[in-house]
Amino acid sequence: MIQYMKNLFSRPRRTSRTILIMTSAAVFMFATGIIFYESTKKTVALSLDGKKQTVKTHADTINELLQELEVEVGKEDYLSLAKGTEISDDLHVIWNPATEVELTIDGETSSVWTLSQTVGEFLEEEGIQLRAEDKVSEGMDEAIKKDMDIKIETAFPIALKVGNEEREIWSTSTTVADFLKSEQVSVNELDRVSPALSEHLTEETAVTVTRVEKVTDVVEEPISYETVTQKDSSLEKGKEKIITEGQEGLISKTYELTKENGKTVSKELVSEKTVKKKVDEVVAIGTKEKKAAVTPVSISSKSSASSSSSAEEYYVTATAYTSGCNGCTGKTATGVNLRANPNAKIIAVDPSFIPLGTKVYVEGYGYATAADTGGAVSGKKIDVFVPSTADAYNWGVKTVKIKVFR
Repeated sequence: MIQYMKNLFSRPRRTSRTILIMTSAAVFMFATGIIFYESTKKTVALSLDGKKQTVKTHADTINELLQELEVEVGKEDYLSLAKGTEISDDLHVIWNPATEVELTIDGETSSVWTLSQTVGEFLEEEGIQLRAEDKVSEGMDEAIKKDMDIKIETAFPIALKVGNEEREIWSTSTTVADFLKSEQVSVNELDRVSPALSEHLTEETAVTVTRVEKVTDVVEEPISYETVTQKDSSLEKGKEKIITEGQEGLISKTYELTKENGKTVSKELVSEKTVKKKVDEVVAIGTKEKKAAVTPVSISSKSSASSSSSAEEYYVTATAYTSGCNGCTGKTATGVNLRANPNAKIIAVDPSFIPLGTKVYVEGYGYATAADTGGAVSGKKIDVFVPSTADAYNWGVKTVKIKVFR
């Protein structure tokens, strides 16, 4: 044996060849072992957090495989197969990690784990239905991120009254000023807003905008004249004579009106100016003893019927009317059609003072016939008929002398 060994070592070329053969055999056996080891692995398709890959493994279960890959699966995560599922060829495993986000609804915050990819999917997953008026801090297509804080302000109905218009608006909790701005409601300097612009809206809030405006109104008002009497010894007792005819004055008054929602709530006199001064009427009262109760006088007249008649003179209050005045029928008490005879000389009288049908001469009017009556015509009052309303205004109210032909 010793000799054999000596012979072996004494032949170097054969020794190197042997070593090479042995080495090759060892490499072959190692490679064969590796090939065998690899060939016994199972192929698994993985989708880990959206990233797809294919692995070969000797792991017996999905749990062992995930441990090999150093994947920690939380209880909120999604795993398509149970951890204890045995590994087999062509197995497909999906793992999606859950993300923790903060959800705040009307000030109340909670932590929620979710597998959703976007904010919209998350809200749908949580069963949260939104109105168009609700406010969400993130867009619906925004990707879910770790530690994301999603804030939601839910809208509620607000009763809004602007002037005389009322409507219901859905809004989130904001200030009254911002709410009105969002609804494009302008607030003028004098307007009143309730509650105050700085107040925050609640579900019980009703917002009222009262439109306030101040306008100027100019009104012209008549100034009534007074009647001043004075004794006249040259005038027979019982007679009166107008020395100065009374004239109404005119005053212009400027008012400041305060209106709320179109209605006047206050009226304040700001200034006044006399446009025309009044002229008091001066009437002479006779004190001379009369010789007779009635003094007949003879006058010349265009009418043959009155040329030989005696006349009685009186001072009366005279107004004017037209055929179209309020309550007028267009016909006189004696049947004269005034609308068909716009230029007729007719006066309305109190029949107990001047009988109907009597001829009368009216100072400033001319000869006329007493052919009409009126509810406001009594005693020493007459109403003269004129063609138009303008004529009636121009006539006004005056004291005139008349002559009554009996």
